[in-house]
Amino acid sequence: MDLSLGPEDEAFRTEVRRFLDENLSEDLREAGRKTGGVFADFAAGLRWHKVLARRGWSAPIWPKEYGGTGWTATQRYIFSRECSTADAPRIFSMGIRMVGPVIMKYGTAEQKAKYLPGIVSGDLVFCQGYSEPGSGSDLASLRMRAVRDGDDYVIDGTKIWTTGAHVANCMFCLVRTATEGKPQDGISFVLIDSMERPGLTVKPIVTLAGDHEVNQVFFDNVRTPVANRIGPENAGWTVAKYLLEFERGGDAYTPNLHARLEDVRRIAREEAADGSGRLVDVPGFARRLADAALAVQSLEMIELQVLSDLSKGRNPGAASSLMKIRGSETLQVIDHLGVEALAWYAAPFEPEARLLGHNEPTATPDYGITAMPLYLNNRAATIYAGSNEIQRNIIAKVILGL
Repeated sequence: MDLSLGPEDEAFRTEVRRFLDENLSEDLREAGRKTGGVFADFAAGLRWHKVLARRGWSAPIWPKEYGGTGWTATQRYIFSRECSTADAPRIFSMGIRMVGPVIMKYGTAEQKAKYLPGIVSGDLVFCQGYSEPGSGSDLASLRMRAVRDGDDYVIDGTKIWTTGAHVANCMFCLVRTATEGKPQDGISFVLIDSMERPGLTVKPIVTLAGDHEVNQVFFDNVRTPVANRIGPENAGWTVAKYLLEFERGGDAYTPNLHARLEDVRRIAREEAADGSGRLVDVPGFARRLADAALAVQSLEMIELQVLSDLSKGRNPGAASSLMKIRGSETLQVIDHLGVEALAWYAAPFEPEARLLGHNEPTATPDYGITAMPLYLNNRAATIYAGSNEIQRNIIAKVILGL
């Protein structure tokens, strides 16, 4: 890989910076800065999605024929890095990053025409219905049943840890359509084209950080057309594995990690060490910051290679497991440094301080408001999208041949 930016890429970066300066309002930047979870304020993310869609930039990883940008891997990385640096809110991208590529590969012409334009525009917002109580990393043990009734499936059961179900209007989910044979053989991949379907109930789960990101979703005789199944009946496991490669490795971790590392540096420049001047100048802490920066740079090289493969039409494969492990564990290291740097100011629980327009005095300095919420929320980073123990098993089997 040539890691230097040529004139065309430099011009593209200038174009992106100009676009962000002109379109990223201060309230959107504030939402990006003050999120304590995986996504910024959902409403802000959906607004930003619409802004990007008007510019034709909402689907960076998609080919032009489906409404994507057709960008090179380098351009996609530049865009992601500049958005993180500018505090742009992360869009709720499960449609763009996950189910969109699945529909492109496995969907019918009718399904592509029905769903892909709406995903690009932001009119169709998908959440993911995979995990169930007792079926997380062991996803093949899922029990939610879908029974054929004429042209519909009738679905009963529950999904849990469903991010954004309270703001999404669609869902892609795995359901059990057969009980014979291996557990993987009886699973189908279906789309719920409306979260308002009778019998579907969303109940919130509030995280340790005080955020409402995830939910439990209950299905009581919920109907969805058989025409909304992606791929053949009972072949959903193949579809699901393809999607998980994009969930784990279809997007770069390091633009966010670079931004988080700079947040920690900012805290360490402001906070004083006990009798030793600024914390950022203390050798032990400075060394650990440098170690984290090296970890981010190492991961960046892997991501650039994977993004290059994606631009050539190759899916991430088992490399996505490596990215997921390194990205999530490095994130937790940076979060730990942030809380350590903030010291006792990290202790107060002040979720209202992250609300837009909040002007009341707070115990925590403004530059550290998100340190503890991010630390708490990101404890799950090594569990969601397939636990890191599972990812190591995949690497051992597929890459090392053990």
